[in-house]
Amino acid sequence: MGAAQSVLLDIGYALAGLAFLPVVIYRAIFAGRYRHGWGSRFGAAPRRHTDRPCIWIHAVSVGEVNAIRTLVERLRQQFPGHEILISTTTDTGFDRAAAVFGRDRVFFFPFDFSWVMRRAFDRLRPSAVLLVELEVWPNLVAEATRRSVPVAVVNGRITERSLRRYRLAGPLVRRLFQRIDLVMVQDEIYRRRFLEIGAPADRIVETGSLKWDTAKPEQGAGGDEALSAIAEALGLERGKPIMVAGSTAETVEEEAIVRAYQQARVRHADLQLVIAPRKPERFDQVARLIRSRGFKVVRRSEHPDGTRLERPGSLVASAVVLLDTIGELRRLYAMASVVVVGRTFVPLGGSDVMEIAALGKAMVLGPHTENFADAVGKLLESEAAVQVDSAEKLAGQIERLLGDSSLLEEIGERARQVVVSQQGATDRTARHVCELLGYEFDATGRAVATPRPGAAGA
Repeated sequence: MGAAQSVLLDIGYALAGLAFLPVVIYRAIFAGRYRHGWGSRFGAAPRRHTDRPCIWIHAVSVGEVNAIRTLVERLRQQFPGHEILISTTTDTGFDRAAAVFGRDRVFFFPFDFSWVMRRAFDRLRPSAVLLVELEVWPNLVAEATRRSVPVAVVNGRITERSLRRYRLAGPLVRRLFQRIDLVMVQDEIYRRRFLEIGAPADRIVETGSLKWDTAKPEQGAGGDEALSAIAEALGLERGKPIMVAGSTAETVEEEAIVRAYQQARVRHADLQLVIAPRKPERFDQVARLIRSRGFKVVRRSEHPDGTRLERPGSLVASAVVLLDTIGELRRLYAMASVVVVGRTFVPLGGSDVMEIAALGKAMVLGPHTENFADAVGKLLESEAAVQVDSAEKLAGQIERLLGDSSLLEEIGERARQVVVSQQGATDRTARHVCELLGYEFDATGRAVATPRPGAAGA
């Protein structure tokens, strides 16, 4: 990208930023967003004072951060002499990355102004930039190219919605992706989509989804003691059925879930419901919805571990748990009898199903699963999940599953087996990263931290 193009792009970013500024101010005041990290957003990334090579990984939000847990661990083992720094875009992503990788290794992603990216690269001096799933920006790629820093997409995927947007940009997007050194995609569907938007065929490799590898029952749930603590705090009775609706996205979906819960309780009077909205700014909205349906709300933020909520029968029948915290959904999934997968009952493409499967939970999906089509397809082929074509059929499936404990266990076990059969993306991705950095492999095929002459960071 030439200097004139960078200037035009910067002007476009500036105009878009001015237009979006009122939204930023509103959300900062009323939703608590965008209050932190402005220094790094303008290029003041962590300044490195050592000569150790650095791998910069960008993971937009919580989902992408969770997806790279095993990859970061493997890269740290493979390259103990490297620094690995993680950037995120969202506040929730930053908090999750800080909890997983350490706050001193995490920063907010710089705005894609040319001068901001120059400043960030000056401070980070990366040997490689890894972009999780899709987050490719023109000035970032241009600056990396100017400095001969390889850029790769890991765990690559393009949703149908993103593909439509990229098609509109046409030649501009094609030129951008032709400058990416390597695109590691999750499956054949995404490989074809990256080809369509201009990524060269010889730079696309299929590695599988990292989320199959990070979907491990022993990670995140915290064991029986931790589950007992959260159950006591929320007044959940683990001996009775629990329905968890995770990563819900719109009021119409949550209304359908509450309605299905009310219907299912006709046959399963001791059924308990937990709703976990995807976005923090919707917590209060969902609380109001729950109350409007005649239920009391038990908010996780008001009942931390160490407290104990006694829920007599009358309260169990009249209360819904609202998970209004970040990073605890896996613990609720671990306690669930059945899981309703959010964003599948509205046209938003669906939410992650892999960690639910790894925990051996029977799940019910709506018709909208485009974002995880390959994973959902594998689960459905193995009869390891249940899908309905409308929200009106949700209650019937919940009743059927809760009425047959053997079926619940069978579906959950089949889901676990699907996860095991799909794992290995971490090893494949780490090997390609090693090659990207110019490292060799020993006679057994194991990557060794001995770079070839001229390798980045050598």
